[in-house]
Amino acid sequence: MAELLIIFRETLEAVLIVGILLTYLNKTQKQEFVPRIWQGVLAALVLSLLASLLIQQIAGGLTGNAEKIFEGVAMLVAAVVLGTMIIWMARNSNIAEDLEQKAESTIQQSTGVGWGIFTLAFIAVFREGVETVLFLYGVMINQGSLSLVSSLIGAGFALGIGYFIFIQGQKVPLKTFFNVSSVLLIFVAAGMVAYGFHELESAGIFPDTGRIWDVNPPKLPDGSYPAFHDKGTIGAIAKGLFGWNGDPSYAEVGAWFIALLGLTFAWRRSISPANAK
Repeated sequence: MAELLIIFRETLEAVLIVGILLTYLNKTQKQEFVPRIWQGVLAALVLSLLASLLIQQIAGGLTGNAEKIFEGVAMLVAAVVLGTMIIWMARNSNIAEDLEQKAESTIQQSTGVGWGIFTLAFIAVFREGVETVLFLYGVMINQGSLSLVSSLIGAGFALGIGYFIFIQGQKVPLKTFFNVSSVLLIFVAAGMVAYGFHELESAGIFPDTGRIWDVNPPKLPDGSYPAFHDKGTIGAIAKGLFGWNGDPSYAEVGAWFIALLGLTFAWRRSISPANAK
């Protein structure tokens, strides 16, 4: 479920950016630069894939406490970046206008217009791609795996919204989509923070504060896990989406609450009309 939200949100942001740039070029009769946008998108996707392979290569060569420290730090970094992205999107309601201004400034240049458009598309999509790689790596550490089906559903849903907006010219309640996904992603970020503390505690970076509860029952006679176990049907979903842990420490639970309340407070302040840009 967490990967569906992340893929949906990041893909939708990338689709909106590319769609705005394409619409602007068509509106200003500068269709000759459209291929540059797609070249920038392709280059960003390739480099994002290389970044994913690099992270996997680094993580795969670590064992023991080094692996736990790497995963703990990666989870905390992913949580910070995810939280920053949520707040930034909430505070910036005029992204389309900013993009059009940058595109207009680029087109007014006498030289290097094609490369300027390429750079705009590349940077925008590459940022989303790197964020996606980082967030999905955090989800994979937390859940133990990623769901390809959920990821494809998230991407398909985002592409569908882009199609209705830019091809069909339909009005879509983007604010509602972003607000709902932001609330859910705040829980995902809080879960990342808690699991980051869990890994660093296991590695001995933080002292063990003791278990606040332990409701992870043993396996059932048939070898499967009960529904609310970390690896059970319900527990696995709750772990990926809300950071559920059947036997958390006091530090984990404290970190989860602080992250959840802090992000919620910052997000609610950011979406207020007085703070929106």
